Amino acid sequence: MLPYPILAFCLLLMWLLLNGFSWGHLVLGTLVAIFASWALASLRPDKPKLRKWWLVPKLFAVVFVDILRSNMAVAALILKGKRRPHTSGFLLLPLEIRDSTALALMAIILTSTPGSAWLEYDSRDGTVLLHVLDLIDEEQWIATIKHRYEALLLEIFA
Repeated sequence: MLPYPILAFCLLLMWLLLNGFSWGHLVLGTLVAIFASWALASLRPDKPKLRKWWLVPKLFAVVFVDILRSNMAVAALILKGKRRPHTSGFLLLPLEIRDSTALALMAIILTSTPGSAWLEYDSRDGTVLLHVLDLIDEEQWIATIKHRYEALLLEIFA
């Protein structure tokens, strides 16, 4: 009946705290909590299937180092200001990944790295539109993402 009983209880409690206690609000809050719990259960994603889970720490280490390096590069770009012109641009990146968990991780990695942002994913083509702050060489960006992140994610989730 209740796939998430703690969530339903917390929603009912929040409802009563916001609206004050009355029997009508108790019934209405209970109905809202039950239906919200059912709605959340229908959104439950599939469990990720990790094939090579021991590569996850390697992926986190690579991402951590890349985020540090990217922070330094963006800081240098900002501090140099107009003395060094930069070319921001959009990049269409073809991906081989189809697993939804791996795609979500790729989006988190690319967006959390300063200087790049995941804008749009086209599931028909398997392409991602990225915005890059300092786009000098498109092929280098594509190769870096495919070899550093996508290859590891394919090994972990494929």
